[in-house]
Amino acid sequence: MEFVKANALSRTVKRTAVLTATAGLLTAGLLTGPASADAPAGGRADTLAACAYYNGNALTVYGQRGDRVSQAQCLLANRRYLPWGDVTGYFGPKTRAAVKKFQSRHHLTADGKVGKKTWYALYHA
Repeated sequence: MEFVKANALSRTVKRTAVLTATAGLLTAGLLTGPASADAPAGGRADTLAACAYYNGNALTVYGQRGDRVSQAQCLLANRRYLPWGDVTGYFGPKTRAAVKKFQSRHHLTADGKVGKKTWYALYHA
């Protein structure tokens, strides 16, 4: 029981830290809303939305729900592989198609699963 409480507290502290850091960046003007519609075709926008749902690299796959899925969707939306309206926290067919397209364009195995290599590419592409 103590371990469960400690684990829950640890997750709460980590999430609070991520949200606090993001709020600080937003206040400083370093991060703002979704990618600009004025970005050149095929290029990245100058400004990306803050994706602060999850900070890790656990395998994230079709059918899952939650913060990991929202994070992957947000990163995909920032790079225009997924419309912002599809950032729902549910890993459905649209998310899987977007992941596969992203993986193909970044020379990764296009399996539609967000594993360690895909997480790395999403954060560093």
